[in-house]
Amino acid sequence: MPQISPLDPAAFSAPLREQIEAFLAEHRRALLAALDGLTEEEARRRLVPSKTTLLGLVKHATFVEKVWFDEAITRRPRSEIGIPATPDESFDLTPEDTIASVRSAYLRACEASRLAAAPLGLDDVVSGNRRGPLPMRWIYLHMLRELAQHCGHADILREQILAARADRD
Repeated sequence: MPQISPLDPAAFSAPLREQIEAFLAEHRRALLAALDGLTEEEARRRLVPSKTTLLGLVKHATFVEKVWFDEAITRRPRSEIGIPATPDESFDLTPEDTIASVRSAYLRACEASRLAAAPLGLDDVVSGNRRGPLPMRWIYLHMLRELAQHCGHADILREQILAARADRD
């Protein structure tokens, strides 16, 4: 199914599922775009007291995709999926994490999410999440909220990084 832009007039009357998926795809692209043109050091730079960095946000978003579209749907444990036990740990960067590797992992997770959700309807209930049974509609809406929040964080961090770069030049 080709992705439509949420701002394309065709999206205004598209089925709800297509509208939700269009907004989700837009937020996924926006989060990745926050890394465009940054150095490895800039992407790892901590500008707030928490573990939040631009690279860490994308790594965390990979975790989130796997929690909601793998763990929740397949009921596989996080250890089998290969993700941390807690959201906080998902921000941790290893020396091997690079912009390219984290970007690639995120793209793979997003594609896996699309494939996992494809056969399910918005009212289908999945039971692999710790909260208990949830309809796919709720999972999609939660993902939109989560990614919108992190896109906002990413915008602010990127703005700070680019401002610092301009001050040095």
